[in-house]
Amino acid sequence: MSLFHQTWFRYFDRELDRVPVLPDREAMTSGEWNAFVGSTGERLAGKQLWRGGKKVLYRNFKPKGGGEVDIVYRDGEILVFGEVKTRSRGAFGEPARAVDRAKRRLILRGANAWLRALNHPEVLFRFDVIEVLLHPGTRPQIRISEGAFTAPQIGLGM
Repeated sequence: MSLFHQTWFRYFDRELDRVPVLPDREAMTSGEWNAFVGSTGERLAGKQLWRGGKKVLYRNFKPKGGGEVDIVYRDGEILVFGEVKTRSRGAFGEPARAVDRAKRRLILRGANAWLRALNHPEVLFRFDVIEVLLHPGTRPQIRISEGAFTAPQIGLGM
């Protein structure tokens, strides 16, 4: 991306710097609310990664054989499979606890499919958890836990 485009993006897109305006939770079904919070968190996570110099390659990767990865990106020479967890309530740090053994299996299946599609390249990769907190009256809080888990923790090899 050119310096002009980077400057333009930072000037015009200030979503990470603004206090979010959340819709009335009571006026939505729980499914609508969860979809809103999840998609907002993934969008903000992508913007935060971009701001940090990382290149987002794909969002919501769901291969035919199963599995899922919220966001695939490059951190220098490292390929990263990221899980985004967004909350609008609770203490900071809680979202990562939702990445349990079953969720890690889904992410690993998605990562395996991604690597198969690339014909199993010799590439360094890791698994990150990106926590996004959306609290009324405050700017979004985003924390990236690099290397949050590894393949052996879930009993499956790459």
